Parts: sequence; structure tokens; C-alpha cells
Amino acid sequence: MKVYLIGAGPGDPGLLTIKGRDILSTADVIVYDYLANAEFLSYAKPEAEVIYVGKKGGDHTLSQEGINQLIVDKAKEGKSVARLKGGDPYMFGRGGEEAQELLAAGVPFEEVPGITSAIAGPAYAGIPLTHRDYASSVSFITGHENPDKPGSSHNWKSLATGTSTLVFFMGMKNLPHISKQLIENGMNPDTPAALVHWGTTAKHRSMTATIATLPEEGVKQGFTSPSLIVVGNVVKLRDELNWFEQLPLRGKGVVVTRAREQASGMAKSLTKLGANVIQFPTIKIDPLADYSEVHSAIKSINEYEWVIFTSVNGVKHFWLQLAEMGLDTRALGTSKIAAIGPATADILREKGIEPDFVPEKYVAEGVVKGLIERGMDGSKILLPRAKVAREVLPEELRKAGAQVTVLPVYETKPAGEQRDEVLELIKSGELSCVTFGSSSTVENFFDLVSPDLVKEHRDKVKLASIGPITTKTLEQFGFTPDIQPEDYTIPALVDDLVEKL
Repeated sequence: MKVYLIGAGPGDPGLLTIKGRDILSTADVIVYDYLANAEFLSYAKPEAEVIYVGKKGGDHTLSQEGINQLIVDKAKEGKSVARLKGGDPYMFGRGGEEAQELLAAGVPFEEVPGITSAIAGPAYAGIPLTHRDYASSVSFITGHENPDKPGSSHNWKSLATGTSTLVFFMGMKNLPHISKQLIENGMNPDTPAALVHWGTTAKHRSMTATIATLPEEGVKQGFTSPSLIVVGNVVKLRDELNWFEQLPLRGKGVVVTRAREQASGMAKSLTKLGANVIQFPTIKIDPLADYSEVHSAIKSINEYEWVIFTSVNGVKHFWLQLAEMGLDTRALGTSKIAAIGPATADILREKGIEPDFVPEKYVAEGVVKGLIERGMDGSKILLPRAKVAREVLPEELRKAGAQVTVLPVYETKPAGEQRDEVLELIKSGELSCVTFGSSSTVENFFDLVSPDLVKEHRDKVKLASIGPITTKTLEQFGFTPDIQPEDYTIPALVDDLVEKL
């Protein structure tokens, strides 16, 4: 029984601490806020109970008192509870109140600090909070004060004249009041000031003005909550040091439709380039209910001259069954191995196998051509793959005289998490591109999202296809992709996205 108050950081999933990640991976219960990036939940173990208690659109899913009681109750069930909070729990995060409730209830706890948005947001905007030439002190202040109440908890005179850099949390509604108080208490009206909106996330943007003009300029440029207010001469460095806003895909909404098991590499690449990645797996990868046929094929694996792997998932699930039978890579020692593309080849190399053949064109037709050139007449071939897949490869190899055994090792099923989010992004014009990594992702996407809706917003939403087979499926729904790389690989697709978006 223990509760961990974990700071999830400001939004960039890469800023979660290693300790926080490790606790999330073992916790029995995860209680999380709206501002905590949903990607963190992927670290949870499959059987973990995940409970959302945040605030969105002004509505609280659960009151603070309710959250406190929930955490106590779950811990007293003997469970390990990870309380995931945006930023740092002890920086305007009410983590101290939750810790006191835990102590009063006799529940042991640990606080795991997180990177606060007050530091990270300005840093991503190119604003260091301290600098030898500009600032030697920093104040963190809540801007969430009612300007109509008598008096103030802030010493405005000290803030206006005694600190080099000021950072206000939750101050957008009171920005005119903050500006007025600072100037009236001695701050030069021309003091540089900035707004940082959704710092470190794909929605990140910033602007600069003076403390006198910031309220008006912020309205003109459409800045809303959540935005940090930064005041001080360090703001002068923004134009010079603003690295994050130079990323090529910053602010672009990109949907990744691949199965979650396959999507992480592409999602990370796009996120590093600044994109707002929406993982919308339209298919999920499931194991088979019965692997007896696979086990029989493995027992006679030395009868096959070639074993052809057409996907990363095929390799993973085949090796799981090898392990289930107490075998390893050595079982394939007498067979030649083919991989349909570089990603499949790479995972085979991780297993200790250098493929004997990888085609120049990463589609079934390319595999067929290359293998036929190597002489297939009479060859016995094993093809571990999805339960349902294109029949081009086995059919063409049989025409060339090969004896092909198709061996299902996993199956794909439709999925549809985050459908509502994708629909809203399309309608609001915030979605820049939908990426498709296979024909099945196309078919399942348009089962979930009306083709007519996409056509209605086609001027803003680009479609990206991994290769010609996927493109043919898109054409069946009335679409010609805007992006299709010459090399049918994820890295090439990402490069083309940067160029076209």
C-alpha cells in the first residue's frame, strides 16, 4: 500500500522523469489529470485500473475532496497508486494538500517531482528565466486572483521592483489587472513580457510585447488559457533562442492509423518534428486463439527452404511461439530467410538473423520478383503472417512452382479509440494529415470516419499513403493521396510529410 504523487511534466511526453515512468509501469491504479499527456498511460501494465479525475472545459470530473478520498480508498485496498499530475505536484498543483490527506489517513506516500511548466514552457519558447546579463532572481506567482476582492495576497511593490523575472500561472483572465498592478507599483511600462501557450506541446506558441501592451496584444493574437505570463528582460532573448517554434511540423495535427504496437516509432519521429500526433489505431493486433498449427509447422521447420516474413508483427508472434516451445533462433538454421522490407529485416537482425533477401521495392510484388529470380520451382516455403492478408505473394509463388504454406501467427481486428477526437479535429480544421500504413488501416478508418466528412474538409486534410497498394485502397473510397514516398517505408513517409506540410 503506497501512493506516489508523480509530476508528469508540462506536456512533452519526453519530459516525464525516468522514476515517474518506472512507477507508472508497476502501479495497480493510475489516477490522472487532464493536463497529463495521455501517452503516459501507455506505460501502465495491462491490468492497471486507470481513472481520469481532471478538469476540462471548466467541468470537474471529481472535486478535490473526492480525489483525495479516492486515492485513500484505493490505497487502503492494498494497492499501489500512481497519482499523475501535470507539471510538478507541489507547484500550484495541490499536491501538498493530497499528501496531507494521505498522512491523516495513515497512508504512506512519496512525491516524485516533475518539470514545471513555468521553467519548461519559457525554455521551449527561447526564454531562459535567469541569465547573467539580464536576471539573477525569479518569482513564481499565481495569477488566479479575483481583482474585485479587497486587498491581495501579492506584494505588488516587491514583485514590480524586487525580482528580475516574474512567471505567472493561470493569469490570462486577470492579465489586464496584473499589468496594471505592476506598472502602478513601479515597473517600467516598457519592460519586456511574453505569453507562452500550451508550452512544450504541439499546441505551443508564444508572443512578446511589453507589460503595458501585453493584454491588448494577447487578445489580438488570440491567446487564451492555459498560457504562462513571463515578465522581465530575459524575454528579449526569445527571438534569438526560440528553437522549438522552428520545428518543421510544429502545430500540424497528424493522425497515425497504424496499430498501436507499430505506431510508436512513427509517432515519436513526428513528435520530435513538432507535430501534434493523434494515435488513432484503426486496427489492433491480437494473438490467435489456437497455435497448434503454428507449433506443428515449427516442429517441421527444417523441411522449408525459405521462411518469408512480411511484417514486424509476423516476426514478433512467430518468435513468441518459438519461445513457447522452448526454442530460439537456431531452429531456423537450415532455412533461408526473406524480409519484405527494412523494418522487418531490422527486427530479424535483433533476433540474430541477417536476411538472405530483402527486396528493393517493399511490397509483395517486389518479394515475388526477387524470389523467382532465385529459383522457386519445387521449393517449400513457409509464410508466417496475419490471419487475413493479401494473397498476391502466395499465389504468385505457387505459379512459379513453389509449395507455399501460409501460416497465420496473429490476426488484425478493427479498433477505434479516439474517434471523437479525430472527428472534432477534422471539423475544426486543426487536422493537417491522416497517414495510412496499409490497406486495412484505410478500410477501417473509413468504417469509423465518413468519407464524405473528409471530402468536405479535403482542402485542409492531406492524406498520406505508405505505398501503391495502400493507394489503390484509398482510390476505392474516392481519394488520391497527397503524399506517397518513393521508398515504401515509414522514414521516407515522415520525410515526405515534412516536405509537403
